[in-house]
Amino acid sequence: MLTPNLSYANLKDSYLFYHIAQKTGAWLNEHPGARLYRMGIGDVSLPLAPAVIAALHAAADDQSVKERFHGYMPECGAPFLRETIAGYYGKRNVSLSPDEVFVSSGASDELGDLLDLFDRSNRALIIEPAYPAYVDANIMAGREIVHLPSGPDNHFLPLPRPGIEADLIYLCSPNNPTGAVFNREQLAAWVSWANARGAVILFDAAYEAFIEEDLPHSIFEIPGAETCAIEICSLSKTAGFTGTRLGYTVIPKALERGGLSLNAMWVRNRTTKTNGISYILQRAGAAVFTDEGQKQIHANIRIYKENARVLMAALDEAGIRYWGGKNAPYIWMECPGGMGSWEFFDRLLNEIQVVGTPGEGFGACGEGFFRFSTFGDPADTREAASRLTALLRKI
Repeated sequence: MLTPNLSYANLKDSYLFYHIAQKTGAWLNEHPGARLYRMGIGDVSLPLAPAVIAALHAAADDQSVKERFHGYMPECGAPFLRETIAGYYGKRNVSLSPDEVFVSSGASDELGDLLDLFDRSNRALIIEPAYPAYVDANIMAGREIVHLPSGPDNHFLPLPRPGIEADLIYLCSPNNPTGAVFNREQLAAWVSWANARGAVILFDAAYEAFIEEDLPHSIFEIPGAETCAIEICSLSKTAGFTGTRLGYTVIPKALERGGLSLNAMWVRNRTTKTNGISYILQRAGAAVFTDEGQKQIHANIRIYKENARVLMAALDEAGIRYWGGKNAPYIWMECPGGMGSWEFFDRLLNEIQVVGTPGEGFGACGEGFFRFSTFGDPADTREAASRLTALLRKI
């Protein structure tokens, strides 16, 4: 008789954002025709850049011409896109060979799939508050999780400390949900710790394009990272590809464990388990990294960052502590009046029709905090900020 993966029984009943959708759906059923101001899920609201759209159309046209038609693509990514991404890193003085870059369908998929490279006996260290998928993917894999709490005392940027024993380390910078960003010295401490223990860092750089201060965009800006880190990035938030799905992963050839090359292992994994990403999407991805593409996507990012400034101004006026916003598309605020995060969610929904994300959904130490996404429509964001200001005055 078949035995299912019993690790699934250890998952929470519902995924955070599914639970939010259920609550908001129930509210809308009770208030037909009402308007909600959604700043919860980090989905983008602006369309793809013109350079990307032009590349999509041109690539689609290629598929209608025998001489330019493409069927199966290389499983690890088309050479033209791998070379382009390696060149993007080169602008930050990070030297990569194209075959250290792997094209993917997005960061979320890759963060789960990469666990194939590691034995279930390896313990995963996850800094909390954390993106819930980090935790759930490891629970599904039957892996032991070491929870490293963070909070205001360390600005949500904890460093290695005595007594921690782990083999996989999840670092997200800029962080989802807190918006905190590691500086070079802090990342160097993690790199040194991982190398000393033979651990591997899974570095989620999905929001690197939002960094505006002199902070690392890539862990490979840190000496020694090439022997202990894998970097996962996405075009979802960088270039609005949430519905288009494209990302990339960097696995250096210098990264070896147990006498095996993780780069070679991932080549074997991808050539076994995937048929590659479509030609049309990879051409669209390459357009992101052109001069015109970069100019256009950063114009969109500036709009999202203006949304952040509007929300931060509302919180400043109310005297509420918060983190993020400047170098990240998320604002992580302290719930007012000692409220619990789901209690604050309900008040926002019921009293001002604003939807955010309760901090408790990102781990136990997220209780008492709340996340706002800044990817919404600017007019909606201004209205939501105005309503938020009015509510906070009453609390």
